[in-house]
Amino acid sequence: MESKGLSRNNRENKAKPKRKEIIEKRKAMDALIKVASAEKDYLSAFPAFRHYQISGLSAFLESGRGDKLYSHVKQFIQNLLKANMEGLYGSEWPAEEKVKRREMVAPEARYVFVRNASNASSVEFLTTSEREKTSASCVEERGPIVGFVHFRFVIEEELPVLYVYELQLEPRVQGKGLGKFLMQLIELIACKNHMGAVVLTVQKANSAALNFYLCKMRYVTSTISPSRVDPLIGVEKSYEILCKTFSNEAKAILEEPLELVHSV
Repeated sequence: MESKGLSRNNRENKAKPKRKEIIEKRKAMDALIKVASAEKDYLSAFPAFRHYQISGLSAFLESGRGDKLYSHVKQFIQNLLKANMEGLYGSEWPAEEKVKRREMVAPEARYVFVRNASNASSVEFLTTSEREKTSASCVEERGPIVGFVHFRFVIEEELPVLYVYELQLEPRVQGKGLGKFLMQLIELIACKNHMGAVVLTVQKANSAALNFYLCKMRYVTSTISPSRVDPLIGVEKSYEILCKTFSNEAKAILEEPLELVHSV
């Protein structure tokens, strides 16, 4: 009887560290998300990405957040989303547009804006804190916005990840390498903030975007994408979830077949 009691205690003692480990891991992930989200200027660590120059295009990048958007910036985002995405969503667009409008201004929403630098002044080289001191009436002196990336730091499948909600460019600046430039920056931001992966959602109807991410950027269809969770369900869904991982743990969870993950 005594030996059985000790055996039970041993089992309980072995179980407690596991539960504690899970709790501590969750706390660590929450702390990572909090620190990453608190950054005011995501470009400060990557000054080479503040400016993009190519034949026919000169642009500069700046950081932003959803709860500090000027009204004209909100309108620009709405207009560009509608111009680029309404045709892809079809009859689903009215409902989807409402969702995107809410997401756009959420406190956790983070942005990298692209401004046309052709008419920009020296303001383009100011830090985020210095830009915030600039009055709204002077905003356009920095040049018009021609695109943006909306991203967030979230926990997905018990992993801290950077989730790209939107990557939108005006047609006149597409096909100039700017999208690749922005995604390279996003990946650097993710790695700097110790995220396990970059994750994003793409409409199946958006063949150009799928080709861009899968072929040019080397993303893969994630194990959490409907088509990989259940092929029958995947056929009914209009989107795929793609990812690029930066750690073995993230790769095992988000990239490798589920049966392999479960067998580990």
